[in-house]
Amino acid sequence: MSTAIPPLSEAVLAKVERIFAMPAVQGAMKQALDEAEFAKAEQIRISEIPSPTFKEEVRAQEIARLMREYGLTDVVIDPIGNVVGRRPGRLAGKGPVLALGAHMDTVFPEGTDVRVRQEGNVYYGPGLGDNASNLRSIMQILRCLRDNKIETEGDLLFVGTVGEEGNGDIRGSKALFDGSRHIDGFLALDSSDPTRILCGATGSHRWRVTMKSPGGHSYAAFGKIPSAIHAMGRAVAAIADIEVPAEPKTTFTVGVIKGGTSVNTIAAECSVEVDMRSVDNASLLALEEKVLAAFRAAADSENARWGITDEETQVQAVFEQIGNRPAGMRPDDCPVLQCARSAQIMLGIKLGKYMPSSTDANAPMSLGIPATCISSGGIGRGAHTLEENFIFEDIHLGPQLALLTALALVGTGGEAPELPVRA
Repeated sequence: MSTAIPPLSEAVLAKVERIFAMPAVQGAMKQALDEAEFAKAEQIRISEIPSPTFKEEVRAQEIARLMREYGLTDVVIDPIGNVVGRRPGRLAGKGPVLALGAHMDTVFPEGTDVRVRQEGNVYYGPGLGDNASNLRSIMQILRCLRDNKIETEGDLLFVGTVGEEGNGDIRGSKALFDGSRHIDGFLALDSSDPTRILCGATGSHRWRVTMKSPGGHSYAAFGKIPSAIHAMGRAVAAIADIEVPAEPKTTFTVGVIKGGTSVNTIAAECSVEVDMRSVDNASLLALEEKVLAAFRAAADSENARWGITDEETQVQAVFEQIGNRPAGMRPDDCPVLQCARSAQIMLGIKLGKYMPSSTDANAPMSLGIPATCISSGGIGRGAHTLEENFIFEDIHLGPQLALLTALALVGTGGEAPELPVRA
């Protein structure tokens, strides 16, 4: 889903152009290009540290070590597992605070072989692109800032987040924006395509719903015990007929179904996992209300079909929320969008996709905090599969884009910050 490309502020573009022309910034841009081979090796090393969702500790320790090695002295692993390093600005806490975050977790379960292999110019490894490439980008940015002695007006936070994937439910990003830290803006670093800028957050609500019944023999208990599977079938059929708006795009799917023990059993249990998405929170909540009501109505219908009134014998729906990613859109004049697009122009990157998606940027976007998601450079393919692979082509563009965008937002070299300080 792409949206129309809105106008770009000439004032912001001029500011980014002035920053881009600064000798220290030009030095940083050149360093990112010159260190591409070093960065490539670092991305591979990071990728080969297993980091399943909920088990990111070993990779987190390495990310913290690298942050310290590349010049950060204030580095902590917070209670949820995020690695957070602060690079103070000249305004000593009175300027804006911008966080740059790349998620550390992968979708692959513990025990997956994450060793990287090379075939020609293609490198294969689960998680090599998603998201070791953006952790590599963060490390390159730190080296460029340190080696070129670039000072900023506002503070920069560098973050390795936990739990971005799947049932991790962006828990690291949610913790980052739970009010315990003051953060004025956020750049999520995810994916590899530097032509893509996210202007919104696709929200998702996920539920595991289980129909439970006493169960029984298919012949002896027929008509006396309601079936959990039959009740679930009624629910799924009803959900399939729900109408949703085309704009804002709102979707649903029953993605997983499990249940039953044998062919000659009235099922005692059947569960499904359902995913609902929208870029608009109101539309998402309206859909969720209809979907959950369909499960309750299906249980009632199955009980009524057999005239079951005893609660101990009835089939009942049990609900468990397993995902809650909030939605949000950013206005076209949002400073992170304007600065990122201006930085693209300076680097000769043509804006290709201006769209919403689901990333760590969902949490701040839903709170109205200026945020977007930009990418690492290179070519990532087959994400979330065992055949994930990466081509190390133009990998300097990711850190160049993120660094130039960040410098415009927090200010440098006499240029005032474009990012306002939130109340």
